[in-house]
Amino acid sequence: MDYPVKILIVEDEMVIGANLSMQLTKMGFEVCGLLPKGEDVLPFIRNTRPDILLLDIQLKGKLDGIETAQLVQAEFNVPIIYLTSNTDKAHFGRAKTTRPRAFISKPYKNIDLQRAIELTVAAVSNEPRFNGDDAQHQFVLTDKVFVRKRDTLMAVAIKDIRYLEADRNYSKLFTLDRHYLLVGTLKSLEEKLPLQYFMRVHRSYIINISKIDEVGHTHVSISGKIIPVSKEAKDKLLKRLQTL
Repeated sequence: MDYPVKILIVEDEMVIGANLSMQLTKMGFEVCGLLPKGEDVLPFIRNTRPDILLLDIQLKGKLDGIETAQLVQAEFNVPIIYLTSNTDKAHFGRAKTTRPRAFISKPYKNIDLQRAIELTVAAVSNEPRFNGDDAQHQFVLTDKVFVRKRDTLMAVAIKDIRYLEADRNYSKLFTLDRHYLLVGTLKSLEEKLPLQYFMRVHRSYIINISKIDEVGHTHVSISGKIIPVSKEAKDKLLKRLQTL
């Protein structure tokens, strides 16, 4: 299953927000919410996890955009892109403390907005993963791998990945009914995938061990695909399977 990047818009000028929502939808993103007040953001995120928060700095109400971002970041690791018509040094200095992914001035160009979102997705997807006791610090995006489908970035849930296959400087990612070509070697992807589910069993293959249908003497079978397993990986694989 794949799905578009989910974006939450926080904009108190509803005409501007509605237009922004329409433009993002045309770009292939999913707008999961349009909120006018900073006070509404945290409860919304608790119920609906967006991939990116698109946040106006100057909000009407008790909280401005920067204060809203601080509250969100105390509980979630949602990447933030600021939109603002005020670019003075004081506002920028306050905004910088929340480590936003981008700072876009109004009026903005659609191409600048699209590039900021795509760069944010790419940057977060390539950040180091955390495992074990550090799991609570993971970015929301780390439960997905982003792939380009035509002109749109699509998210593939990590739990849906069956296996990955090396293809020179690229990698092929396989789900139950689709496959995608990714820019990057298996080694680079291996460092980002959750260790409890994924394992390198051969120089050309990484598998999701929870998707194994059959274990043979020199291979495993996943969704009808016979995948070779090296001698070194065989014993490690059997031990891993015992812990599932």
